Amino acid sequence: MTELLERLRSALGPDGIRVGAVVGERHRVDRTGIDPQAPLAVALPRSTAEVAAVLRLCHAAGQAVVPQGGLTGLAGGATPTRDAIALSLERMRGIEELDPAAATVTALAGTPLQALQEAAEEAGFFLGLDLGARGSCQIGGNVSTNAGGMKVIRYGMAREQVLGLEAVLADGTVIGAMNKMLKNNAGYDVKQLFIGSEGTLGVVTRVVLKLHPRPSSLATAICALPGYAAVVTLLRRAQAVLGGVSAYEAMWHDYYDFVTSRSDRPKPFATPHPFYAIMEYAGVDPEGDAARFEALLASMLEEGVVLDAVIARSEKQARSFWQIREGLEWDAVEAPIHLDVSLPIGSLGDFAERTRAALQARWPGSINSFYGHIGDSNLHVSLDMGGGGEARRRAAEEAVYRVVRDMGGSVSAEHGIGTLKRRYLGYSRSEAEIELMRRLKQALDPKGILNPGKVL
Repeated sequence: MTELLERLRSALGPDGIRVGAVVGERHRVDRTGIDPQAPLAVALPRSTAEVAAVLRLCHAAGQAVVPQGGLTGLAGGATPTRDAIALSLERMRGIEELDPAAATVTALAGTPLQALQEAAEEAGFFLGLDLGARGSCQIGGNVSTNAGGMKVIRYGMAREQVLGLEAVLADGTVIGAMNKMLKNNAGYDVKQLFIGSEGTLGVVTRVVLKLHPRPSSLATAICALPGYAAVVTLLRRAQAVLGGVSAYEAMWHDYYDFVTSRSDRPKPFATPHPFYAIMEYAGVDPEGDAARFEALLASMLEEGVVLDAVIARSEKQARSFWQIREGLEWDAVEAPIHLDVSLPIGSLGDFAERTRAALQARWPGSINSFYGHIGDSNLHVSLDMGGGGEARRRAAEEAVYRVVRDMGGSVSAEHGIGTLKRRYLGYSRSEAEIELMRRLKQALDPKGILNPGKVL
């Protein structure tokens, strides 16, 4: 190890390797806070060539490497093991090119998502990827986990935003697939190997993202609804009538009540309701879009699909709606459990009922809340189990994932597998699929040094 660290210092410079106390707390765990571990060292490359040098040296030594981005993940994917070197891409940040003709932006993997959003907006474009952690998450991590977020319903997952990328394999080989074309059918689409593979097949170092025209109008409303069927009806009617629904977030009453009861912000509604939905409509005709938006809600109120609605009259008011959905009040819970699952849209209401019943039967009085993007089949489950430690956390996860398995869903919609969901991968993937994943891992990382123990 001493010899390897000296070689890494030679490759990265004296400040490119941190060991011991100078590693700090940041690199010990992702946002889950579960099972923090001090890595043997932290490598801080500034370029693709330096990433390649780190991996080439570690591959030769059989040394485990855990890639790290903004550490905002919720599945343990960037949490190191004690025998691993953390490979942080935080110094590899910056936008290399914004091409207006191609409508693309090229950036280094350590660039914060928000920086890319702001650059796109300044150039008159819009980046379709948006997450609550936009200020701290990094685009390389977004791509490596195939991040979703609030705009998926219109623009798709991170995978749909990526035209090209550069990645470094376990042995230091650089794969330059920096495509800028929408159409490129020349053989295998190798970039897909690295999107969503959580750093287990290669380390993403640069990305090319496609941009979209920037909307010139934005309308936002929060609606109260009588049941889950009405939530789906409003979404489908809005998509049919407006066509430009850019975000649609549903909240069961338990989630809405938890957040609003712990906040001093004014509540949008004076009386409680079974369901709530925040709908955003992005268009290009400010006056006409506003009229169509209001007309849709009026018709939904008349039909009884919507019980009440508040249209945001300012950006500040719209932001207050989104603050309910972001649920920062959960940060005050001592040991919250945040899960994300995916099922067919029509099954999400039944899933929430069955899951709540299972949790309450075993842990009466626990807080079980449901909310999510809905239009992309993604539901989040946030739990306060009243303590109980690791054993209760695992038991609660098992209870939720059993319902997912029985209903034919996925144990991960957008958070990834990491370590926390690894034991449940077979609930959503067949043995043949998992064996194929193992073959890919063996082919690209035969020594198993890249993010070992994650996903598989």
